[in-house]
Amino acid sequence: MTDLTATADSHICLDAREAFLKTVIRKAADRALEGFNQRIAGQFDTKGPQDFLTETDLAVEDLIRREIAQSFPDDAILGEEGGGTPGEATWIIDPIDGTANFARGVPHFCVIIAFCLKGRCELGAIAHPVLDQTYLVRRGKGVTKNGQKIRVTRTRDMSMACVEMGWSRRHPIEGYLNTQRSILELGANVRRGGSGGLALAYVAEGSSDGYLEVSMNSWDCVAGLLMVEEAGGRVGTWPATLEDLTQTGPVLAFTPALAPDLADAAFDGLALKPVAEGML
Repeated sequence: MTDLTATADSHICLDAREAFLKTVIRKAADRALEGFNQRIAGQFDTKGPQDFLTETDLAVEDLIRREIAQSFPDDAILGEEGGGTPGEATWIIDPIDGTANFARGVPHFCVIIAFCLKGRCELGAIAHPVLDQTYLVRRGKGVTKNGQKIRVTRTRDMSMACVEMGWSRRHPIEGYLNTQRSILELGANVRRGGSGGLALAYVAEGSSDGYLEVSMNSWDCVAGLLMVEEAGGRVGTWPATLEDLTQTGPVLAFTPALAPDLADAAFDGLALKPVAEGML
């Protein structure tokens, strides 16, 4: 399945990669579910405090890497476990997002694959293996869940809003607590599920009204951020460059009517894209 339409002037065939993505996300989700069902309780390693690693993380990423290398050998790959250097055409992989849940037997985790051109996400897939749910997005073409178009909520009343917050040990706890307090004082409910990828997909489908996290890796969020944009929501300004894909940065994703107030209540330094860029 080598892409014969890629040329020296960098016209990449997105149709071929979109078809490939639909196939490989299914294979990866099946492998993740197999690992979840066969796991031994309490058997996992840690990369750092509250940073878990399981055999399935490695197996799923290895599967995806092999498939990409066979179909698009010239594309770069950046993965959570295997690293890599992004290039003009780059696949980004999070084999198990929500590994702490996975490791403890909580069925709330996902597989994330994104394809970026010059640092901008063009295609994305998020699969929830346990619930057999797959979210797919292509820039300019909208976002689907199991083949059905999805949209963000039309919530306008903060007292009816539900917002999810991620947490990072890379930043002081006080900032997290202050932001949580500010959002609660606005009247919104705050929750945390432990998978940033699913949290963004839930904003895109209207299960949540917003998600924010002060520091995420690109493999956790680029697919989900594109989903929120394509579903009519507003997102933050990061990531914006090819170099950003190798860094961590702040993430915002909100339903439009609540976005300005929620962004003001968020961590210092978080900003929304201008409406012309961030909304359809």
